[in-house]
Amino acid sequence: MRYDYLIVGAGFAGAVMAERLASQLNKKVLLVEKRNHIAGNAYDEYDEYGILVHRYGPHIFHTNSKEVFDYLSQFTEWIQYEHKVLAKIGNELYPIPINRITINKLYNLNLKTDEEVKEYFESVKEKRFPILNSEDIIVNQVGKDLFEKFFKHYTKKQWNLEAKELSPSVCGRIPVRTNDDCRYFTDKYQFMPKEGYTKMFEKLLNHKNIEVILDTDYKSILDSIKFDKMIYTGPIDYFFDYKFGKLQYRSIRFEFKNHRIDSYQETSHINFVDKEVPYTRITEHKKLSGQINDSTTISIEYPQNEGEPFYPIPTEENRNQYLLYKKETEKLNNVIFCGRLAEYQYYNMDQVVANTLKVFESKFK
Repeated sequence: MRYDYLIVGAGFAGAVMAERLASQLNKKVLLVEKRNHIAGNAYDEYDEYGILVHRYGPHIFHTNSKEVFDYLSQFTEWIQYEHKVLAKIGNELYPIPINRITINKLYNLNLKTDEEVKEYFESVKEKRFPILNSEDIIVNQVGKDLFEKFFKHYTKKQWNLEAKELSPSVCGRIPVRTNDDCRYFTDKYQFMPKEGYTKMFEKLLNHKNIEVILDTDYKSILDSIKFDKMIYTGPIDYFFDYKFGKLQYRSIRFEFKNHRIDSYQETSHINFVDKEVPYTRITEHKKLSGQINDSTTISIEYPQNEGEPFYPIPTEENRNQYLLYKKETEKLNNVIFCGRLAEYQYYNMDQVVANTLKVFESKFK
């Protein structure tokens, strides 16, 4: 059989592109995925205790884009969910992002207004100019002590690099607040898919023009299938057979444990910012889905270098290496590179969807 498009990778970029091409342009699509499941890192499933777990860490949907929300709403119902994260220092828990409650509890203060918190930050921050790295961006906002307590060791554990070795975008993703808003995100749309992400992907890909092959490296079938164009969402360095060397990614090892108790921790997600704790965070999964169950499953995250590529490591050197690959893509007319791994870019889920819809509109409409 001949396909109009071969799409490599069944995460958000690949699945959204497949759905658009099939439903809007009536194109025949073959979607090839090397793992044994669809949904990429958003994959979730019920464990042996009946709890819906996110196998590759917590995926929290949030967006300010009505277009992205309306698009995905065709494939799932939603449940309301506002993500709250606590950071553990010693035996105490503090809201993160840093806000008025964090400051008051940590320093035994009684700041009552946004203005007072602003003044506090003004009094402790260090002027850094220009902002060259992740340490600069935080110290410039909240000073050295808060940086060392909440960011320094966590960042080192997460990336195996000091904050000053990382681009400002890493720590710059986390806001600093002067109010007492304890939500991790402030986006307009904050929900979780009612039946989970995998079910949403099943509906996305449920189209007569889409064929899905799992457990298959696309390179192993290139000679045996006919197609007109390729959309590639896998690692860009793998596509080019690592001709400029391997791009660096940070991976995570997950340790899942079930406890025969109703609740394991105060919120779905606790960050461990102390140097002595070897893991970065613990997620209690039923608190993400609102499930009722007489036991609870947690996952403990240990960042590592080997394993599935999760996070592109944003250093100047890695960026330059990626640009060598990017230049190669410009020589190809029948391949479109799209998504987190193909663009060596840390995107949130809604950003991947928005970007893929944009690529579809610009290239195919």
